[in-house]
Formats: sequence, C-alpha cells, structure tokens
Amino acid sequence: MTDPVSRTILLLDIERFSDRDDVEQAYLRRMLYDITDRTLERAGIDETRRLRADRGDSVMELIDANTPVTALLRALLTEVPAQLRAVNRMASRSAQIRLRGVVATGYVAVDDHDGWVGSDLNHACRLLDAGLLREALRERPDDFALCVSDALYAGVVRHDHVGIPAADFHPVTVDSKNGPLKAWLHGPLPGRAAGEAEGHQDHGDTGAGEAPGGSGDRPAPRVPPQGGPREDSPAPGGSRGAPAPGPVVNVHGGTFSGGLIGGNQYGGISGGHFSGDVTLGDGGDRTRGEGA
Repeated sequence: MTDPVSRTILLLDIERFSDRDDVEQAYLRRMLYDITDRTLERAGIDETRRLRADRGDSVMELIDANTPVTALLRALLTEVPAQLRAVNRMASRSAQIRLRGVVATGYVAVDDHDGWVGSDLNHACRLLDAGLLREALRERPDDFALCVSDALYAGVVRHDHVGIPAADFHPVTVDSKNGPLKAWLHGPLPGRAAGEAEGHQDHGDTGAGEAPGGSGDRPAPRVPPQGGPREDSPAPGGSRGAPAPGPVVNVHGGTFSGGLIGGNQYGGISGGHFSGDVTLGDGGDRTRGEGA
C-alpha cells in the first residue's frame, strides 16, 4: 500500500439509478462519464492528474492536491448544471439524469489491489449517501445538488472566491455510522432541514419584552368596567365608599384606554399608556392626550 497522500476527492452519483432497466442504466453511465470528463477538462484537470474508480451508479475521482480547488468548484457550479440541462431537454423521462455531488479534501492511500483507503474518503462517501443530500435533490427543480466537506468550506469556500459565493452554502449536519458529520450544502436547504434550523433559532423565545395582549403567548390583562370603583374594592383606610382626602391615581406599565373617570379614584390603574379624556377627582383636574 502507498503512503497516504493529500487529495481532492470528487464524488458524483446518479439519482434513482436502480429504478431503470439495463439499457437505461448503460445510457446513464455513459452520460455520467461524459459530464465528469467535460467538467474536469473545463477545470484544467487532465487524466494525468487524477485517478478514477467506477462504482456503478457513481464515479469517484482522486485529484492531485496541487490542482486549484477553486477551478474545480467553479466548473461544478456552472458546467455540470449546464450539461445536465442540455442532456435532459432531449431525453425521455426514463433517461433523465440527475446528480448528487460531494467535494472533500483529505489523505488517501492506494493499496496493492488499487483499492482506496482513508477515513476522509469514508466521510465523503457518507455525505454522498446522506438522506439530507438526497432530499435536497428531490426538492429542486434543477438536476444537481452539491455538498462540500467542512474542511473544504473552511479552507476555500468561506473566502468567497470569484464564482464561488460563500453565501450560497449552508451548514448542515448529517448522521452516519461514524457519528454526526458537519458539511455545507450549496443552494437552499430541503424543507425538513430548513424547518429544523428555524426551530433552533426560535427555541427559547418566551416573548419577553412584548406588551401584554400583543403577539406573544400571554393573554391581555383584564380591565374592570369603567364608570366608578369596583363594588368589591373598598376604599383604603375606611369603610366601603368612604373617600379619603384627595384623589390618588397610580399608573404603572401596560396600556390603558379610557374616556372619562368620575369621582375620587383610589388604588392603581395597570398600563403604561393611556389615551382619551381622563378626569381625576371630582372633575376639577382634566388631563387630555397621550401619557405614560
């Protein structure tokens, strides 16, 4: 076995390959190889700078680490969708080809039987088989869904190179037999993943800071009927109905809408905002307008 060598890993897989008959599968394999070769040629990667492994419904490429990854990503984001459109517009429904793709970096060794060995390669294959990537392709009107490894995003994509807009990649975590794998999906998240991301953002929102009776979960405060003190609220410091000297009105927090309050009012009015004509005491002092 050779020593592990740093490589760029490219994986491309045909959607619903096993649903086709032998003739259709043979045609789809030819299209996959044509699209892969043209894309790599467009990126300036000739056959001397890559190794290929055939996996039936998918193709795996180990690319020389000295080849610019930016050129490969630009070709994948432009050339692959263009070629898929050109092929599919002239193909019958059973011959339509749609692809999932993964680009990763890591160390890979080649054994004596031309087998490829490396945990980074294993992780890339897990990303290619992830349900989230399959779901993303199913929900898209176009024919290609691309995912890059977390290491590739950190080293290349996040720097927003020309033709590789970092804002178009979204973080995802996929489950695998090796545990959760973080990656970055190009294009919109599938519905389930987008809903989970939104739920995490909303988690812990208790409505703090919202006015009572607003859009939060808490109900509006109950306002007693206007027109005088409540029957079950005796005046402070004396028997029911016996006024203490002078009006006392306290206003705190919330919202109070009113018109006219007659007589001496005791106790408190909840609400930090009130509007309309408000009369304190026996009508001698009238306050009009907005207050807080």
